[in-house]
Amino acid sequence: MRLPAILLAVLTLVCIATVWDPAAGRTSWFLEVGPGLAGIAVLIFTHRRFPMSNWVYVCVFIHTLILIYGGYYTYAETPLGNWAKETFHLSRNHYDRIGHFALGFFPGFIIREVLLRRTPLVRGGWLFFIVVSIALAIGAFWELVEWWTTLVVAGDVGQAFLGSQGDIWDAQWDMFLAMVGAMVALAFFSRAHDRSMATLATLPEPRS
Repeated sequence: MRLPAILLAVLTLVCIATVWDPAAGRTSWFLEVGPGLAGIAVLIFTHRRFPMSNWVYVCVFIHTLILIYGGYYTYAETPLGNWAKETFHLSRNHYDRIGHFALGFFPGFIIREVLLRRTPLVRGGWLFFIVVSIALAIGAFWELVEWWTTLVVAGDVGQAFLGSQGDIWDAQWDMFLAMVGAMVALAFFSRAHDRSMATLATLPEPRS
């Protein structure tokens, strides 16, 4: 499993470089990136007993980079989002929309793989529905986390973590995008995920 080790090493270096002096402050960095690091810790802890496909590890790597970028600047102040706002005359910095789309897209493969390898579910409509439902639930739970955090962490840091930018429908958009992210992941990348899973010795042959 050389690839996961390489990805972990690169991610460790990126974390060290960005947490040292983030533009948004370390509190914001840990609030945004901490959940992703906790997920990585779980994958490391369960790696020997339940190794995931390389596809999942690459997805976790990319997702964490998205979190780190948002945590370094705050989602409302990312240079990429500000560039898009100015270039396309948008009403706000939309980088947080990318983050919430990613919240459904990348974890969708983890959910799918666990369900296929540890439950009687087979590929088909029910698997699609359940994975998307779980991704939507994760998106909704994250909105609760943002709300709870603003109650505990007062001031600019709490508001930056909430990231609503004055949009009264921000929570609804975020949950919707997490759902759409999972749907896009399953609709367009399930076969690539299956090929990656097929390389694992612990995985049974794909069932139609």
